[in-house]
Formats: sequence, C-alpha cells, structure tokens
Amino acid sequence: MLEAKILNRYRTVAIVGLSPDPSRPSHKVASYLAQHGYEIIPVNPNAHEILGKSSYPGLMFIPNPVEIVDIFRRPEEVMPIVDEAIKIGAKAVWMQEGIINEAAALRARDAGLLVVMDKCMFKEHRRLSKKPG
Repeated sequence: MLEAKILNRYRTVAIVGLSPDPSRPSHKVASYLAQHGYEIIPVNPNAHEILGKSSYPGLMFIPNPVEIVDIFRRPEEVMPIVDEAIKIGAKAVWMQEGIINEAAALRARDAGLLVVMDKCMFKEHRRLSKKPG
C-alpha cells in the first residue's frame, strides 16, 4: 500500500499551509505527526514559527532535505507546490482530504514522486499503526 510505504520510509515532512491556529486541521495533523517521530517543517509565509519550528514562506526556502510534501491548500493552488517539490528533490507529495488535482499528481508521478490524494496523513498513520487483535 502506497500510504504505508510513504509513512514507513520517510520521516521529514514539509507541511504547506500549516496554520499556527491549534483548532485548524493542519495544526492537528502536524502535532500528531511530530508526536509520532516525524520531523515537521512548517511552510506558511504568514508565520515565523509554528509548533516551535521555524516556518518558511515556500519549499525553496527550506535549508534541509524534504522527503514528504504534505499539502493543505486548495486544489487549484497545488500545481506550483508540486513544481517546487520536484525542484527540491522531495520523494512524495501528499494531498490532504478533499484535495484532488490530477494534473499535478501526473506531473509529480512523471518526475518520480510518490503521490497520495484526498487522504489525511494523521488518519492513515493511525489506521496503519493499529495492531490486529
């Protein structure tokens, strides 16, 4: 399963559209992932720091390698994010629930990235982490 492959193989997640507001889904997902051993990199041009981490205005400004680009933006805003993900050498693009952009997904796959659309990283991690029995 692609989701399990991504979640088990990669640990560094740039979260595009991460909100500093704890009531927002992006903040809840980021908090959960951080608590489960993922390195979170906030990407929000309107915040200097989120969850105690420096926030960057875009993927191109992140000084460290990024493995997963988790996207919390409207579908029509996804293509430029995918282009940046390709440029920085990300391994996977994950579009959260409700975010579907087939053209961006095709571009990412053509560049060799793994792609998940319309699924929540938090929910998928929790589901895959449950032990049978």
